[in-house]
Amino acid sequence: MKVNFFITDLLGLLFPRLCHSCGQALFMHEQALCTACLYQLPETKFHLDPESLADQVFWGRVRIEKTSAYYFYVKNGKVQKLVHQLKYRGKKEIGIRIGEIYGRDLSKAPLYQMPDLIIPVPLHPKKMRLRGFNQSEIFARGLAKSMNIPVNTKILYRTKASQTQTRKSRFGRWKNVENIFATRNNKSLKNKNILLVDDVITTGSTIEACVHALQKAEGVKVWVVAMAFAS
Repeated sequence: MKVNFFITDLLGLLFPRLCHSCGQALFMHEQALCTACLYQLPETKFHLDPESLADQVFWGRVRIEKTSAYYFYVKNGKVQKLVHQLKYRGKKEIGIRIGEIYGRDLSKAPLYQMPDLIIPVPLHPKKMRLRGFNQSEIFARGLAKSMNIPVNTKILYRTKASQTQTRKSRFGRWKNVENIFATRNNKSLKNKNILLVDDVITTGSTIEACVHALQKAEGVKVWVVAMAFAS
């Protein structure tokens, strides 16, 4: 046992594990984020609010049972840094860790009826091959670990590639993703409660398009969760 601790300490000195938010060394029990950052990052608490800012994004647009995001996303802030490290630098442990933590909160939230399955917002196959992973799926996998709910990446898919949403207006974002999602085997979705997962909610256009596709199946109800909400 002492030998194992010695080896762990030695590896920690040679290859220190650092917090992806603040850059400080992690203790043995910490993963991806240090305890201080977990307390300091700006949580929304939307999962406890029946009329949160995230819910209001979709009022009059599409029927969603509840919409939440774990953190507020502020330009040049720590949450943006975390999202970019996950999305563009492949730091998958960030998405897994945040998903695990938020999944525990959602499991205890009265506004989140336990879903039957988790579906991440899909990437087009071409972008998936280029990036190598789907950041929303990574976050979904973290949620699934603590919520003990299966993830399905096959039912919802993109019918065509879309341009990046960055720097597009609200209307431009909506036009960019209009009618680009579809589902396979709608009968398997009948009367299902679905947790739809994305990385960041901005205008909500992508999520709206996904929900419209999912709700073509009879009796489907959709809850939405994201890592962050851009206010």
